[in-house]
Amino acid sequence: MRTHREPTPVISSSSSDDEEEEDMGSDPIPAFVLPQPESPAPSPDRSDPDDDDDDDDDEEEESEEESSGQSSDEVEGVLRAARTDVAQLCREGGASLIQFLIAKAIPPDEGEKVPPANVREWTYRDIASLPNAERKEWFTACREELEALRRRDVYDLVDRPKGRKVVKNRWVFDVKTDGRKKARLVAKGFSQVEGKDFDKIFSPVVRFETVRLIMALAALEDWHISGLDVRSAYLYGKLDEEIYLEQPEGFRISGSEHKVFRLKCALYGLKQAGLAWWRTLSESMKLMGYKRLTNDAGLYIYKRHSDGELVVVIVYVDDALFCGRDKKLVALLKAHFMKKWECRDLGDAKEFLRMRITRIGRKIFLDQRAYLEKVLDRCAMTNARPALTPLPAGYIPAPNTGQATPELRSRYQKVIGSLLYLMSGTDRIWAFAVTKLAQHAANPTEDHLSKALHICRYLVRTKNYALVYNGDSQLGLIAGTDSDLGFGPIHSTLANWLYAEVSELCILVGFTCTEDHCPLLHRG
Repeated sequence: MRTHREPTPVISSSSSDDEEEEDMGSDPIPAFVLPQPESPAPSPDRSDPDDDDDDDDDEEEESEEESSGQSSDEVEGVLRAARTDVAQLCREGGASLIQFLIAKAIPPDEGEKVPPANVREWTYRDIASLPNAERKEWFTACREELEALRRRDVYDLVDRPKGRKVVKNRWVFDVKTDGRKKARLVAKGFSQVEGKDFDKIFSPVVRFETVRLIMALAALEDWHISGLDVRSAYLYGKLDEEIYLEQPEGFRISGSEHKVFRLKCALYGLKQAGLAWWRTLSESMKLMGYKRLTNDAGLYIYKRHSDGELVVVIVYVDDALFCGRDKKLVALLKAHFMKKWECRDLGDAKEFLRMRITRIGRKIFLDQRAYLEKVLDRCAMTNARPALTPLPAGYIPAPNTGQATPELRSRYQKVIGSLLYLMSGTDRIWAFAVTKLAQHAANPTEDHLSKALHICRYLVRTKNYALVYNGDSQLGLIAGTDSDLGFGPIHSTLANWLYAEVSELCILVGFTCTEDHCPLLHRG
């Protein structure tokens, strides 16, 4: 019989995030105990392979101090001179005065480090430095995560294997919209070796246009829509590969600190985690009597044999909506699903994929107001002057003849990525504008960024808009297509066509009106 030993909170002598190493001092911070700077630091356990990384970091920091041109002795000398004659330093100016001012502004001992403003950027060391009450709340969240791993039988504690790479991990923290503190143990999947630690990684999800189509049908047929989310869904995915994981920082099991986890189930951060969960879900849905749609791997249909009543289930990773005319059947299938997996019942759907769902009679409204306001705030455009159009009339983005700076590229890609998500969800009016600008995401110019922010100004004007599906309409579902002849001066193959409000790249350039049928043939 395999026994389990409850993990004891301790803190390792090395940081769990190799990419974001920080000088945390030589004194380890014991969990649940306020830091005691005056206590002598215990000697590190040399059998821990991670300790070598700290030694390397110390050597790098020493070399940086040597090359900085301003040692602690020099600073003390300047301060000593300043104490004797500050007025003389001001009269002489030069390097001595500059060093004096720097030394006064940034003392050698910075004191306690302040955690980053963004909770998701916090490390375990950051929460360990918080006030006692808040720190205990975060440690409780960490314990809940580890208890979930134990309850799901995600790992076995084994000896460190020889000749095998052990994947490292880190804690990711977040505060939910309801105020709950959440800690997630995430594997550093970038350290996995392709062909040994993983093979296929693509995991399908429901498409946005499918979600909108189901919302339209729900309005027309007066369907009930009920939602849920699967708790720690990835932990249900079974792994075929042999993967070893370091024990989490701060919670190494007492007496087995040098052992590692042999993963039996997927963990967030692993390359194949999403695919493993999707395979497990698809197999289970098939056993429960659902049929998966051929051209959308995130949509499942249940048909009752007695009367042909349908229930449609759409799944995006761990979020699911159950839709159908028979409310009792919807509730029954949803309850069956929740017995299979640990879920949080959301009741009547109010939100899905950051889209707010509002029902008034037979009408369904979809909007992304909350997410849009976050995007505008992130881009400092909340109070910007509204624009009348997504782009200036006649504007055509020109390619960058030079090379964009990393800072410009990063900022531009963040703005375009947020706009693309908004466009995919509910707002198709400015799809052409953002897709044209997205073509220059690899090498943007300041002009491209300016026009991306111009789209944000347009969104300031239209942020109260919503998609409306009117179930009282007698028209039913209407499908249409359109295209142009593709004679644009740049990228004429962008002759776009629409299907369920989707703008896509055409496979050929049209020269006559007969090419208007090509989109229909291509979509099949």
